[in-house]
Amino acid sequence: MEKREIERANLKVSSIGLGTWQLGSDWGDVSEERALEILQSAVGAGVNFIDTADVYGDGRSERIIGKFLKNNPSNSVIVATKMGRRAPLSASFYTYDNFASWVDRSRENLGVETLDLTQIHCPPDDVFDNDDVYDALDRLVDEGAIKRYGVSVETCSQALRAIERPNVSTIQIIFNAFRLKPLDEVLPSAKEAGVGVIARIPLASGLLSGKYSKDTIFSPNDHRNYNRNGEAFDVGETFSGVDYEIGLEAARKFAGLQSEVAPATAAIAWILSHDAISTVIPGARNIEQLKGNLAAADQIALGRSINTGVVDIYDQYLRSAIHPRW
Repeated sequence: MEKREIERANLKVSSIGLGTWQLGSDWGDVSEERALEILQSAVGAGVNFIDTADVYGDGRSERIIGKFLKNNPSNSVIVATKMGRRAPLSASFYTYDNFASWVDRSRENLGVETLDLTQIHCPPDDVFDNDDVYDALDRLVDEGAIKRYGVSVETCSQALRAIERPNVSTIQIIFNAFRLKPLDEVLPSAKEAGVGVIARIPLASGLLSGKYSKDTIFSPNDHRNYNRNGEAFDVGETFSGVDYEIGLEAARKFAGLQSEVAPATAAIAWILSHDAISTVIPGARNIEQLKGNLAAADQIALGRSINTGVVDIYDQYLRSAIHPRW
């Protein structure tokens, strides 16, 4: 597995990581036994970057990862977690005292003394301009509670403002074949600054897998059911904000761009073809999905070859609705 350097973080991370939102059972139920099997298989294949959050299953994802770490103490795995969504989305809650409390909870869940990477989890927009927030994060680094910090963002504007902060190591942003705006400024700015870019929702919540239809039914506890119109959180987190039926047509066009690998593999390979990306973090609910995701590491040339088609699909189906919003 290729390792890519994050200069500000002083880390080398696997080009494909593992997202673990699904291990919190927010995409339908995943048993603990299967979750541990997915973690073991991913790390065994060379993945060294695991992304989670304190709200995934109200800590379930973190606790399962903590169990994996305890059972595999010799593995050099970088765990990135996120904080800030356990409180109402108000800038008044983004204080040192709350950060310290949330960090302590994540350290307990993961069974570690110091968190490898802590990310503020898609906070309110004005948090990105608050000096006190960054001072509090710097204090947590100085105290040894966290090694480094980053931000998970909803918009490109937020990403660009975070990159300007000298101690922000990473930005996590939605970037996939249905969300191209980060190409305009975010990726070039991050590369120039040495800030890591973590690409999340690489398959547009599965749309880019080409496996869904108008008749697909998602379970009640799957956000693709309960958040399709942004009822629970930013609609951009579900299907990348793409209208479902339009997304199905765009996904059909995407699947036709090549015939060498599965559409999901090609979608991840396209992301990896952009060298400003440090790691992409697809989730997996089973080993078959995991293997398809990891296969993208060997298909970067193919990803590069479909770029013109990706842009054409975006321009035809998605740009007018997606580009102005995020």
